[in-house]
Amino acid sequence: MPAQMATAPSARPGDSMVAQTGMAQTGPGYADLADLVLSAPVIADVTIRSATAIKGAEAVGVAPGHQRFYIEADVGTLIRGAGGLPARIGYLFDAATDARGRAPRLKKMRVLIYARRVPNAADQLQLVAPDAQLPWTPDTEQRSRTIVRDALSTDAPPVITGVGNAFYVPGSLPGEGETQIFLTTANNRPVSLSVLRRPGEERRYAVALSEIVDESAAPPARDTLLWYRLACALPESLPDRSTASLGPENAQAAREDYRFVLQKLGPCGRERQTPTASD
Repeated sequence: MPAQMATAPSARPGDSMVAQTGMAQTGPGYADLADLVLSAPVIADVTIRSATAIKGAEAVGVAPGHQRFYIEADVGTLIRGAGGLPARIGYLFDAATDARGRAPRLKKMRVLIYARRVPNAADQLQLVAPDAQLPWTPDTEQRSRTIVRDALSTDAPPVITGVGNAFYVPGSLPGEGETQIFLTTANNRPVSLSVLRRPGEERRYAVALSEIVDESAAPPARDTLLWYRLACALPESLPDRSTASLGPENAQAAREDYRFVLQKLGPCGRERQTPTASD
């Protein structure tokens, strides 16, 4: 069969409790879903028409506790995919089996698939990861659409690749100062973090996506693309090279402010065992 299969082991994403919209959130958390969406040139809402068990040589590499199927599905809605899709498509899927080794009944299931095209086979797709077929829910579809929209917008935050130089400038009053931390990005677009300390006030930080720092800007909201880019990419501590030009006291202040930013961002929250590389 012309379809191909990603070979990384699958995992069951954990469910989050409530979406920001108030709709009950189902399926993977934001980071896990964003990993899938950002790595998938094709995202579709499909209904499985048939599921044929695959054995022998074509099932090589199936993780323990899984059964490989060749899926034929009817396309309902194309969420992402330049050039469209045929009305019916095929792909391989490794389904988790129960304690007795039985696979779930897949026929007639409505699912969301996150995939790439198979060269020279217009009706064949390859899932971007073994767990890149999710049960369809209104929430998962809407969150997927939101991530696609945010990623394709002209002002989409870039991929963070590391931390550059950091600077701390003490103010004229005790306890006053400002830290600025420059980040490196995949497309060399400027991104920086700034942290303001003022006597008698809680520290606050802002993120600049240009050369101009807007100190009044609000920190990124959780479960947004900018939050994901930061929370899931920033290292746990400020690299020593970032503060190499600073004196000991200023370097310590910069490190404290960096930890403050991480604390405010909160954990990335990935739960998939093998996160999909995202763009």
